[in-house]
Amino acid sequence: MRYFIELAYKGTNYHGWQYQPEANSVQETLNKALSVLLKTDIDVVGAGRTDTGVHAKQMYAHFDFEKEINTNQLVHKLNSFLPKDIVVYSIIKVSNEAHARFDATKRTYEYHIHTFKDVFENEGSWLHQLPIDIDKMNEACQILFKHNDFECFSKTNTDVRTFNCVVFEANWKQIGSKVVFTIAADRFLRNMVRAIVGTMINIGLNKISLTDFEKIIESKNRSQAGFSAPAHGLYLTQIAYEYIK
Repeated sequence: MRYFIELAYKGTNYHGWQYQPEANSVQETLNKALSVLLKTDIDVVGAGRTDTGVHAKQMYAHFDFEKEINTNQLVHKLNSFLPKDIVVYSIIKVSNEAHARFDATKRTYEYHIHTFKDVFENEGSWLHQLPIDIDKMNEACQILFKHNDFECFSKTNTDVRTFNCVVFEANWKQIGSKVVFTIAADRFLRNMVRAIVGTMINIGLNKISLTDFEKIIESKNRSQAGFSAPAHGLYLTQIAYEYIK
């Protein structure tokens, strides 16, 4: 039987989602908890992977178990067993063919910036105090919709077969001293959101133009794009499936 698990985590203390030898990961922590509670080796498959220090307000993973599970009871046990920076919201029985990674139809990320020093935001938002032109950065968002190949924003030496992504939503919003970038797509490349943020910050600082931004995308060259924004401001906020409402 296959089960989906919906969870969230604060990524500060983890070297990303994916298992790494001799490094603390969310996947390994969840595997150990499920294996202890279900008394058999469990290996979860995530909907994607987040980098070191990146957070997730909603993440899905699936695992197989031969018996029927009291899902409400297991959720309670997991939340008692897991560390305080990981929470499980639900466990859902799905078809044996369901796949947390390949069946996802949309993923949404947010990048959080605070423009005035805030001691309560340091681990979950990037402090950037220089004035930025939000209107011009939103104009750059419109350029993203015109393109599908985002190799220029991808980490180099990656093992993907294609750099094509369909961007559904992209916008910047300022609320007081907070600035939030939201982007949704069918899939994301490694480091893509942080590279887009860093490049758009350069637009907001008038270091590059909107024409430059389009040329960067067309170049398919990571070295042409801007810096990667710090990981601690990035959140995976939603993953959509046709069969989960």
